[in-house]
Amino acid sequence: MPTDESVRQRAVRNALTIAAYAAVSGVSFGVLATSAGLSVLQTCALSLLVFAGGAQFAVVGVLAGGGATAAAIVSGLLLNSRYLAFGMVVAPFVRGSLARRALGAQLLTDESAALALAEPDPAEAVRTYWVTGAVLYLVWNAGTLAGALAGGAIGDPATLGLDAAFPAGFLALLVPLLRDRPRRVAALAGAGLALLLTPVTPPGVPILAAALGALAGLRTPGGKDGER
Repeated sequence: MPTDESVRQRAVRNALTIAAYAAVSGVSFGVLATSAGLSVLQTCALSLLVFAGGAQFAVVGVLAGGGATAAAIVSGLLLNSRYLAFGMVVAPFVRGSLARRALGAQLLTDESAALALAEPDPAEAVRTYWVTGAVLYLVWNAGTLAGALAGGAIGDPATLGLDAAFPAGFLALLVPLLRDRPRRVAALAGAGLALLLTPVTPPGVPILAAALGALAGLRTPGGKDGER
């Protein structure tokens, strides 16, 4: 059985790993946003207030492609709708005053939720949620500012591979969670759905549809339904 110290060390390692890719992704976002026509102030405000990498990249992608502001907002909201479900799951981690819950909601990301939910000990789960969320918020916004200020000096983020940092970070989070067959089946089914829908549906829809992969995991032997 892992000791309290080993659990804390693992939490720190995870937070540092996330910080590394979040910094690179933040720089990439800052460059892309200013290249799409946003000012440095607008770019930084988007990261400070929205703090959702997928939605922010979606907004910038729509604007860079000549889309209307309304279409960009709808795209971002569509992607962020998954946090309604996430919020209910992580609610026990942010109990307390209204101010504490509001701050906890702002720190909700795929990464902070995934790492916290992977902790079997409730106290460590709460600690992991807050530490991961705080580290991500600081590093993401610092990276955004650096990328926005650098602007054209960096050039196209794709030429440096910066555009791959965001999806690579998600993969790094996913692998440790695939501890059993139902989870692996759910992940593969969700990825398959996303790949099939990406060429034929609007941005954001494949990500939402990928959540249906969880149904395949439930029907797999070892899943909740498969155990009956």
